[in-house]
Amino acid sequence: MTDLENPYTEAGAAADAHSPVGPAVHRLAATVERLRAQIQQAQATADGRALIEMAKGVLVERLHCGPAQAARQLEALAERAGITPLELAAELVDQSAQDKVSAVVGEFLLRAASPGEPSAAVRLRTAESGLLAAGAAGDSQRVAESVLEHALTPLGATAVAIWSAGADASLTLSGFAGIGPHEAERWRYVPPGVVTPARQALMERNAVWIDDLNRAGPPSIGDREGGRAAIPAGAGGKLLGVLEVCWPRPLEPQPPQVHRQLEALAELCAHTLESDLAAVRAPDRPGVADLVRLADGLFDPALVLLPHLGDDGALADFRIHHVNSCFVDPAGRPRGLVNGALLLEAYPMAASDGQLFERIEHVFATGETYRTDRMMLTELVGQVPLTVSTALSISRHGDTVLLVWRVEDETARLAALLQHAQRLGRVGGFEENAASGEITWSSQLFALYGLAPTAEPIPLAQLPGHVHGDDANAVDRFLRTLLRYRRSASTAFRLIRPDGVTRHIRIVAEPVLEAGHLAAIRGAYQDISAQHWTEVALSATRDRLAHTEQHAAEQSQLARQLQQAIMPDAQPSIEAFGLRIAVRYRPAEQEYTVGGDWYDAVVLPSKQILVSVGDITGHGVKAATGMVVLRNALRGLAATGAGPGQMLTWLNLVAHHLTDNIFATAICGLYDPQTRVLRWARAGHLPPVLVRAGQASSLPLLQGMLLGAVAETTFEEAELQLEPDDTLLLYTDGLIERRDRLLDDCIERLLVRSAQLSGTLDERLDELLDGSDADTDDDTCVVGIQVGPGQDSPGS
Repeated sequence: MTDLENPYTEAGAAADAHSPVGPAVHRLAATVERLRAQIQQAQATADGRALIEMAKGVLVERLHCGPAQAARQLEALAERAGITPLELAAELVDQSAQDKVSAVVGEFLLRAASPGEPSAAVRLRTAESGLLAAGAAGDSQRVAESVLEHALTPLGATAVAIWSAGADASLTLSGFAGIGPHEAERWRYVPPGVVTPARQALMERNAVWIDDLNRAGPPSIGDREGGRAAIPAGAGGKLLGVLEVCWPRPLEPQPPQVHRQLEALAELCAHTLESDLAAVRAPDRPGVADLVRLADGLFDPALVLLPHLGDDGALADFRIHHVNSCFVDPAGRPRGLVNGALLLEAYPMAASDGQLFERIEHVFATGETYRTDRMMLTELVGQVPLTVSTALSISRHGDTVLLVWRVEDETARLAALLQHAQRLGRVGGFEENAASGEITWSSQLFALYGLAPTAEPIPLAQLPGHVHGDDANAVDRFLRTLLRYRRSASTAFRLIRPDGVTRHIRIVAEPVLEAGHLAAIRGAYQDISAQHWTEVALSATRDRLAHTEQHAAEQSQLARQLQQAIMPDAQPSIEAFGLRIAVRYRPAEQEYTVGGDWYDAVVLPSKQILVSVGDITGHGVKAATGMVVLRNALRGLAATGAGPGQMLTWLNLVAHHLTDNIFATAICGLYDPQTRVLRWARAGHLPPVLVRAGQASSLPLLQGMLLGAVAETTFEEAELQLEPDDTLLLYTDGLIERRDRLLDDCIERLLVRSAQLSGTLDERLDELLDGSDADTDDDTCVVGIQVGPGQDSPGS
């Protein structure tokens, strides 16, 4: 206040003389200013006193002394250090906290505030003392602002929100700082079920840290960029809300000191929220007495539980405050032994994981009601575990928990089980009293008949009037056996319902005899419509399957006969012009896999010898007929005198244009006895194997694609000069192919085995075929060509 503003100075008096408002107004303004200064001084004194009390508490804990001795020790230490008790108190509290805020305070202390000003530690702890005062006053908005300004800004946070948890697990924004009013209004209320970081922390009852909300986090208040932390705020085992802190950038992993500081701030917010709830609590809110009266009005066993806190203020157990008159203890104890006891003393097995105490604790903490139709509770009866099934309902009412359970009766459980079995099996039961005529139907039987549950049951004697005419005789025999001969009976019929729907029904019934007289008839109806139509469809499927199998067998037999007529399994060896040719053919073991493998060896009019091997894709009659077409076509083309490459070119035209989509591989060779030269070409087939002087090798892979794949293509042709005792093997893939082995490995194995063969050509082919380990169950064809040892060399 300046001298001009002070009415008690001369300058001020002079100013009053010229002021149009008069001295009274200035005196009033001075009084207001003086009172404001006194209030600020009182607040600072109170905050400093709170800081000193905190330091005294630290000394009491460290030195194990009383409060008075701690106060004297604080003054003595301050005098010895040459600082004020307030500054020493701030230093002691900093050393005790050991958090990141203390490090920030240390930076302020190194800068050294100007003389006469309090240190940074004093300012920070004074602000925290003011925060405690705000919390005691129940002002969540002021607490949020103080938390952000004095505790979270040094940590890099830019916004904070304090959420209050409702009894229905909803969230209400109680205080905020660093968040715009419009954004705060949008998030004023979060209904139950909406997933947010605060909701996750509330449901998990644990802190939730998100390094980047925009990348991996749920929606929440404030800017989505940056990190987020949500810490549940609880007191006495009950979660009252959540403290949510916002950072502007992605958050690095924080040290444990920061986690502990935020947990402490959340605990402070919990006390504030508790004050807010006490301030807004309706005067007519139900109390413990009202909840006791509510429990006494229930028909199920009910317990009213109160939280029991430990010495540290944390929830330790629940006190059974009241049990109602319908209470039934699962262990069979009377009410007096349970009423007033601690929950874990009365039911120690409830402390197991996932058991009763954990459910009650969660409901008390979150306010979320828990219900289940069946939960197994285990209790000790004379040190013997007893497990019972109960239906549970747990709800929180203020600081009280209402637990309602219903011990499942075995008879009721079996009745419910039978009812579900009747529903699933579409079974309806009935009983008719022969003396009184009273008829009892189960609810499922009304549904089978298409009647309303309130309709009059139909007597068994009137059943013939509700069945299909073709089934009337069967129903009459059923009734005659049951009523006249008094023996159990059953039958199936078609029931005509009132709505015109026909259902296939099976009925079984038995007479109940008393002293040789018919007392009642009881039995059951079962709707077998689904089974009937399934049997009809199955019968039709069997007929179609039998027809298909017969057709497939005929086709397979035809293909096999056609194949054997053209290519017998073994035929006599051919000897011509010093050349010996032997053939082995082994059809597939399964009839339905008859393939299209073929071979041919014939002496042409030109004295050259045509040798060919091929394999039609597919199985059955189509493959067999395709084999006949290509084999005979190649014989005809050989008469033209063309070379193997040209013959395969023409054969490709036959496969592509003149057949029904036939695809095949083939090898065609022409052997000239005069020169011992074999000219050959291949169309996608495996290359022949040459055995010479005890060594086996594959002929080169000549260019040539599958027959029938394209309309126009050419085939590379090569020549092989054969020598005396040379053996050439042409084969199909059924000889070597295995599902668990690469084709190159299969060929390499064939080369090794071919080089080891000995004996005549027929013996070698038999050994090769018998030793085959192929597992594709395909046709196998092998053609062996051996040059005689006595044949003269070419040109001799």
